[in-house]
Amino acid sequence: MIIKNGIFVIMAGNTFGTLFRLTTFGESHGTALGGIIDGCPSGLEIDMDFIQSELQRRKPGQSHITTQRKEEDVVKILSGVFEGKTTGHPIGFTIENTNQKSNDYEHIKDAFRPSHADFTYQEKFGFRDYRGGGRSSARETACRIVGGAIAKLYLKHIHVTIQAYVSQVGPIKLQESYLKLDLTKTEESIIRCPDTTIANQMIAFIEDIRKQGDTIGGIVSCVVKGVPVGLGEPVFDKLHADLGKAMLSINAVKGFEYGEGFNSINFKGSELNDAFVLRDKHISTKTNHSGGIQGGISNGEDIYFNVAFKPVATIMQDQTSVDANGKETVIKGKGRHDPCVLPRAVPIVESMAALVFVDFLLRNKTSKLD
Repeated sequence: MIIKNGIFVIMAGNTFGTLFRLTTFGESHGTALGGIIDGCPSGLEIDMDFIQSELQRRKPGQSHITTQRKEEDVVKILSGVFEGKTTGHPIGFTIENTNQKSNDYEHIKDAFRPSHADFTYQEKFGFRDYRGGGRSSARETACRIVGGAIAKLYLKHIHVTIQAYVSQVGPIKLQESYLKLDLTKTEESIIRCPDTTIANQMIAFIEDIRKQGDTIGGIVSCVVKGVPVGLGEPVFDKLHADLGKAMLSINAVKGFEYGEGFNSINFKGSELNDAFVLRDKHISTKTNHSGGIQGGISNGEDIYFNVAFKPVATIMQDQTSVDANGKETVIKGKGRHDPCVLPRAVPIVESMAALVFVDFLLRNKTSKLD
């Protein structure tokens, strides 16, 4: 809560960003989802086909290893775009919900599902929308895809590219770094892993997990190329700190690391330090253990990071729990859910990264007089 013009204002946590801001609204089983993008510069050409293609990458029912909920996820732009270009004013948009099956959740309207937001939302707000988790549902991320797609259109003008891919599902993982992978093959597999052999192993593993009525987690890795030197702010608004916040705000995310991350503890300082060299008349680093970020500010090298996703909390097995009255109950596995969230999470990770980089690019314009 903050005081603004003598009035108490509740900050409800539905807005992300400082200059380039995305505010989302809507629930999983409500009439529609939607959002407002504020701070987008005018004159940016809006490619609706591209935005829709990004939504297609996230939408449910896209393969047999994702939830079978059928949503076309068609975005409708309401404001902020005229004759195909941004006006510099708020961009409003909606995405209708067309395939809700709210009756699937009647049996848990008074019960708290294990590892869901049911209990915490009930305690915080005193009331909750139990249909698919309401506001806590991962369906909200469709709005982030729209915001991220517009951010990507901005980044395209300065040749910044963002590519995420699935690098691990349960115990099955890629052994090669992104430098040795052909990331252009990521979209060729329904699991979105660029290595065909490993991808097929991952798919078979998920199929087996699904037959057990269970779920599995893993890691989405991401590489950002072409980032200019200087993005990031001192002390609290470090680039990696905002990237971490962006990723940890995604449903089911349990961990974030950039550069060598937790593996850094296995190095000595002499081995981990990135020495500076002159390459093609530009200062660069001989190695990139830092993951393109030093002192919280981009150094011009590739930025790479990993995002850990837990297994989806809804499983097709009976689980013990309690209801709102503290009475013991059994949660029956029911509904349409992902056995593994990773393939649909890839475009979400990219979108949140895009929002961060555009925001810092705009903020960086105030860092010095020239």
